Amino acid sequence: MPVILKTMELNEKQIQILTVAEKLFAENGFDGTSVRHIAKEAKVNAAMISYYFGSKERLLETLLVYRSADFRMELETVLSKRNSTLDKVNEVVQLVIRRVHNNRRMYKIIHFEYSNESRKIDFEDYINQKLSNYKVIEDFIKQGQNEGVFTKDLNIPLIVPTILGTYFNFYYNLRFFEVLHNITDEKSLDNYVHTTLTQHIQKTIKALLTYEN
Repeated sequence: MPVILKTMELNEKQIQILTVAEKLFAENGFDGTSVRHIAKEAKVNAAMISYYFGSKERLLETLLVYRSADFRMELETVLSKRNSTLDKVNEVVQLVIRRVHNNRRMYKIIHFEYSNESRKIDFEDYINQKLSNYKVIEDFIKQGQNEGVFTKDLNIPLIVPTILGTYFNFYYNLRFFEVLHNITDEKSLDNYVHTTLTQHIQKTIKALLTYEN
């Protein structure tokens, strides 16, 4: 496994290759995208991709970790603020939605490749990254429970999937919602996601966290 997966200290050229690969993987699928195609779009030699990443599979593994690497830092910054626990809930939801919306191409790739059992993609680093991020959220919720802000009757592992599930139900049915909410371009899509959709999810999550059965 390339050292790059462990350190994530990427140079400008590596980031350029990853950005192009992400776009092409999302548009054409992993199998439908060749290293030569990535090299051509990134304006680099194919040998450079091999040198940096070793293979197309390792390139994808690096991309997954790269896109999720700084989430824990952002999360801890939000949770360290001196505001109320429920305000922090709002900010966590806002952060998750902003990141998943901005990185929706990557999530499209993940959803397809993760369910492909014949693919030789190593998801270990990506899963470890997610477990580390989850632990931060779990600790925050448990603290809120100890303070009496959150109900004790919670399935904590399902909180983030509730956020993501609502977003992806919207996104994968976008043609319907475009008509329903008069979403006509990228700007109006972004505006809807970062206002109406985010506010709805914030209310949903706060209700789950505070509702007593």
